[in-house]
Amino acid sequence: MSDRTGLNRRLFWLYEGQGSFPLIFRWALLVFDIVTIAYFLWAPFEERGRTHVALDYGIGVVIALDLAARFYIARHKRNFMMRLMNWADLIVVITMFAPLFVANLAFLRVLRAVRAVRVYTFIRRMKGVTPFFQRHEQVIDKVTNLVVFVFIMAALVYVSQVGQENSQVHSYIDALYFTVTSLTTTGYGDVLMVGAAGRVLSIVIMVLGLTLFLNLLRSVVSPGDKIEHECPDCGLTRHDRDAVHCRHCGRVIHIQTEGYD
Repeated sequence: MSDRTGLNRRLFWLYEGQGSFPLIFRWALLVFDIVTIAYFLWAPFEERGRTHVALDYGIGVVIALDLAARFYIARHKRNFMMRLMNWADLIVVITMFAPLFVANLAFLRVLRAVRAVRVYTFIRRMKGVTPFFQRHEQVIDKVTNLVVFVFIMAALVYVSQVGQENSQVHSYIDALYFTVTSLTTTGYGDVLMVGAAGRVLSIVIMVLGLTLFLNLLRSVVSPGDKIEHECPDCGLTRHDRDAVHCRHCGRVIHIQTEGYD
């Protein structure tokens, strides 16, 4: 951190440094992530009053500032923008301010569900706080992918079927129920999609959903030996769990493996 000065140095200390205050700061961010994710999933399709809109804008400002701070202290800006977590945050920021520019209610309802991608940021931060998330990061990543996929697909089912003379889909819960039963190939048949677009969406849910589910099972059966740890020199982010040198540039790296057997 010796080559960092001013605001960059202070922000880096908060996000990556040691001590009680940086730890409190990072836990505060985790609590914020938990609360906002719960808020995003609580009532994603209800009509929004002024209080909800103001809360959306406030959350959007905080996430935008967090993203900007992490980009500012990132040593390798290009690698930073290639990470899914950071794109997820950017998408969330855009969706929070979308009502300022978009009047299409159905489109906004889908965007509200897309905010579930904020969970990627939460998972990434937890990896830096508890060794459990590092030891099981591949399984956790696959579970996260599947959960986010389910919520977004349920949003698409809801928007495409409500108001399309489908008497079986009345709420987001109905759409979520159909998505889960389709993904698991249970197919009770009590909720069906109508129209050509509905059938195409059903196919997408089954094909992509099963792929994500099989990837999850593969991770559980044969977990990989790679771990996410960025090299300060070259920016390589994936290393062996027991690596002491970066396999790309040779720099000595320090990977926390506490509690890993």
